[in-house]
Amino acid sequence: MFIVESYTLAIVFCFVTMLCWGSWANTQKLVTGKWRFELFYWDYVIGILLFSLLAAFTLGSSGDQGRGFVEDLQQASSGNIGSAFLGGIIFNLANILLTAAISIAGMSVAFPVGIGIALILGVIINYTGVQKGDPLALFAGVALVALAIILNAVAYKKTTASSQKAGTKGILLSVAAGVLMSFFYRFIAASMDVNNFEQPEPLKMTPYSAFVIFAAGIIISNIVFNTIMMRRPFEGTPLSYKTYFRGKFSLHLVGILGGAIWGTGNLFNLIAAGKAGPAVSYGLGQGATLIAAIWGVFVWKEFKNAPRQVSLLLAGMFLFFLAGLGLIIYAGTA
Repeated sequence: MFIVESYTLAIVFCFVTMLCWGSWANTQKLVTGKWRFELFYWDYVIGILLFSLLAAFTLGSSGDQGRGFVEDLQQASSGNIGSAFLGGIIFNLANILLTAAISIAGMSVAFPVGIGIALILGVIINYTGVQKGDPLALFAGVALVALAIILNAVAYKKTTASSQKAGTKGILLSVAAGVLMSFFYRFIAASMDVNNFEQPEPLKMTPYSAFVIFAAGIIISNIVFNTIMMRRPFEGTPLSYKTYFRGKFSLHLVGILGGAIWGTGNLFNLIAAGKAGPAVSYGLGQGATLIAAIWGVFVWKEFKNAPRQVSLLLAGMFLFFLAGLGLIIYAGTA
């Protein structure tokens, strides 16, 4: 299987994760007004599963290092399979809430608040599991990210003063998504031997196998979670599966593309964890908040016509995010 063999390449992979995790929501924005997020989300999770299988039977089954996908899956213990599967369930619930928040509050708010919280709590949780990297630099970087989140929330509050109910709902959904999102990665990492991908410990899984099981947890739990969302949506009227199957092929493709983009980022992040460590790898990947905020502010114009004070708050948010990410990268070199 393909393995990252240097810290520098691991950091590059983390930046790819950042771009993917911060950009997949553009596919949701593309269908806004044409396709409800609950319907989009079905195609999104299908895209994640399809990409995980494609990666497992290509990169995960080629080369001389590590274990091939089928061999690895056959020897994995039920406990490790269950851990990755549970990670998928937790991620799915968190991501449904995040997707709902995006539809209400926009990318430039839902991501910095939701994923920013996930970054802070997730780094702490993953560092507790595998203590790799300089803790002082790592948590100083996390603190700067926390300041960036606060600035973003203040900017959003000022922008949505005329629609406080919608603004509050968007923030609350983002916070709930962030808290849940901080836990999923630890369960995937626990199912892998992150210290030795070349000769992984027996009963543990490689990143490719763990990703497939994780994706299975997402799509199976989606039968429950998204069915509830369709029948009792946060906004709008209830939906039926007939509406989904009547959707245009092009709309389905957009959702599948969104899932494949997120899946690419997730796979690269899991592979990078072998050299960078789960805390650094996850923390950098969740720098997706910065990428999503850039999309929301500069492309989708989600703060268009906002007061000058809001522009200053957003500028401060970007600076704190960049400084925080820089410290997280430095932490991994120690």
